Amino acid sequence: MTTSLPALLVLQKDPTSDYLTDKKETNSPDGSSLAEWEQPAPLGAPVDEGLEHFWQRVWRPKKDLDSIATQRSVFDEPNGLEAYRPPVSYENAHRFDSAARWTWREEQGIVRKIDVRIMIWASIMFFALDLDRGNVSQANTDNFLEDLHMTTDDFNLGNTLFRLSFLIAELPSQLISKRVGPDVWIPTQMVLWSTVAFSQFWLSGRTSFLVTRFLLGFLQGGFIPDVVLYLSYFYTKTELPIRLAFFWVSNYITDIVSAFLATGILRLRGVGGLSGWRYLFLIEGCLTLAVGLASWFLMPPGPTQTKAWFRPHGWFTEREEVIMVNRVLRDDPSKSDMHNRQGLTPRMIFQALRDWKMWPLYILGVVHMIPVGPPQVYLTLSLRNLGFTTTQSNLLSIPSSVIGLSMLLFTAYLSEIVNSRVVATIVLQIWALPLLVALYTFNETTSQWVYFAVVTLVTGFPYVHPIQVAWTSRNSYSVRTRTISASAYNMFVQAGAIIYANIYRTDDKASYKNGNRILIGICSMNIVLYILTYFFYRTINKRREAIWSAMSAKEQQKYVETTKDQGNQRLDFRFAY
Repeated sequence: MTTSLPALLVLQKDPTSDYLTDKKETNSPDGSSLAEWEQPAPLGAPVDEGLEHFWQRVWRPKKDLDSIATQRSVFDEPNGLEAYRPPVSYENAHRFDSAARWTWREEQGIVRKIDVRIMIWASIMFFALDLDRGNVSQANTDNFLEDLHMTTDDFNLGNTLFRLSFLIAELPSQLISKRVGPDVWIPTQMVLWSTVAFSQFWLSGRTSFLVTRFLLGFLQGGFIPDVVLYLSYFYTKTELPIRLAFFWVSNYITDIVSAFLATGILRLRGVGGLSGWRYLFLIEGCLTLAVGLASWFLMPPGPTQTKAWFRPHGWFTEREEVIMVNRVLRDDPSKSDMHNRQGLTPRMIFQALRDWKMWPLYILGVVHMIPVGPPQVYLTLSLRNLGFTTTQSNLLSIPSSVIGLSMLLFTAYLSEIVNSRVVATIVLQIWALPLLVALYTFNETTSQWVYFAVVTLVTGFPYVHPIQVAWTSRNSYSVRTRTISASAYNMFVQAGAIIYANIYRTDDKASYKNGNRILIGICSMNIVLYILTYFFYRTINKRREAIWSAMSAKEQQKYVETTKDQGNQRLDFRFAY
């Protein structure tokens, strides 16, 4: 009986193919070198993601960290390796190895390293985005509208232009990012929009306000789907939702930090004969400019491209790169179907947009935030109208951010525990409905503290947008469709924001009775839409499963080898719901 040392990967080009083959070179016990094809080492014990009971999912047994983590995938099926092998053009192809094996200890260590190197900075960039697009809310507490001789309808128009330009820029931004790479485009976006942000120091009236809101939206559009696509290069589909939840945590941290910043900066009102909100735009715009400049150096193109002139050794070892690439591809082989600097053709865009199976998610993107959007936009303005001072209004906006942050994490973990996106996302509508009914009953005699308590709970809603972004990404399946669907989904979200930016009107203040009646109706409708979406995807999966199960193993193998179905059109693909 002979044994061999662990195999070393030798990538060789097959002259008859555009794909790489993986050949093993092993050492025999007497030290002689052998070049031979070998059966790969055993795979790790399967991880059961579909546990039947709630508490089984909560109390999952602990893994043996030194056991094999490598999970079975299509690369281990008969002829599956050749059907799904990454092409040479894929930027990580040189690290692909279908026989690679690693332990849970190694995988967890690498994921922690990715969290520190990639995820934290992505969250800081999002912090910068939200700082610049949300500080107009703090400016409102410092007589911003009065200083520029504007009404709340002018403010609504500015928000509408911001959302509209954000929407318009979504797809073009994704196309540019896909061509030049998110590591190039995202820092460029940040430098451009932060320049506009600090230029708001010189606002002179309604026209300049509307112009800067439009430019801010146009330059920020596409940022979020760009970052989500970038993160998908590093994380598996089960890891991404919870990471996106923490990504959106920075949104709430921004709200909390900016409230404290505004409390201090707005005290500069009168310095140099200028309003405090001018210094707010100037200082925070310069902060985000610094983050944008740093992003040029802190965003590597991908898992195997972390080396640079200022980072000669890179962030990861060769072994870590092999694990990163293979664990992501085993989880989702479609991630190798496009290079990270490969542009999209008009045909690809059209095919992605005509995918009717994604439209239920786009519809939910439009409507899911409408019930809570107007109270959130008008929070600080409403607090001022209740008689609170500038400082009090800014500080009283913090509790809703703390509650919202907690609920965001709760729904993210709920999504993972119950393994249902609909259950985790419908929570927002169930949370909002009774609170909106209470808000509708309020009048001029209602205590300002009672109003504060209810509106704080409304605006501290469970933020399910990260779950829906990950849901859209997962149901898109391939990189090319994921790129378009991420933009399309965010465009629909911005369309929803345009709608709710105009629900609270000047002639309806201060109780906004008509607006709240509309919000209650839309919230009730949304509950029905979520239930219909559940049955929509469940029905499609059942039909596909029936067809797939009726096929013999040979027919299934032939389908995998010869099908022209792509992405989520494949019979062996199942939608998440």
